[in-house]
Order: sequence, then structure tokens, then C-alpha cells
Amino acid sequence: MQGRIELPLHVAWSGLRAYGLDRPRQRMSLYRTVLAEGQCDDLITLLGGDLLVARWPVLRTLVSRHIRLVGEDAFPALARRTPTAA
Repeated sequence: MQGRIELPLHVAWSGLRAYGLDRPRQRMSLYRTVLAEGQCDDLITLLGGDLLVARWPVLRTLVSRHIRLVGEDAFPALARRTPTAA
């Protein structure tokens, strides 16, 4: 994944708004921000589905329990990527 993405103000209302997708730490930070602050449409638009599923085992450890549960409820593919998923 390459390029840059700038988050809309309703998602990144303070701090960093532009992320380099080819930089793993910035990409993970982007995902954390969108998961925490984004709306459902933002998750679909801003987070590539395949990459989100692939990175979920690490991402789920970086977000709050509430966000983790909501994400796994909304997107069953994420729950299937967790070591503890039944």
C-alpha cells in the first residue's frame, strides 16, 4: 500500500491528519484513528478491507476493548482473524 491519505476533519479533528500509507507505523496510527473516531462509512471508505483483516490481530491490541468488540461485531471477518474467536 502506497501513497498518502488525509483524513476528514470529522475523523481527525486534532493532531495528525495526513498519513503515509507506505510507512507501517503511520498506517497503523491511521487505522487506530479511523477505528476510534470514524463513522461506519469512514471504516468502509478509509480502511481497505483486506488490509484491515490482515492487520487486525495487531490492531485489536492497540484499540480499546469497546472499539474491538464493536469492530468485530460489525465486521465478522475481523472476529475470525482473532486468536480467541470461537
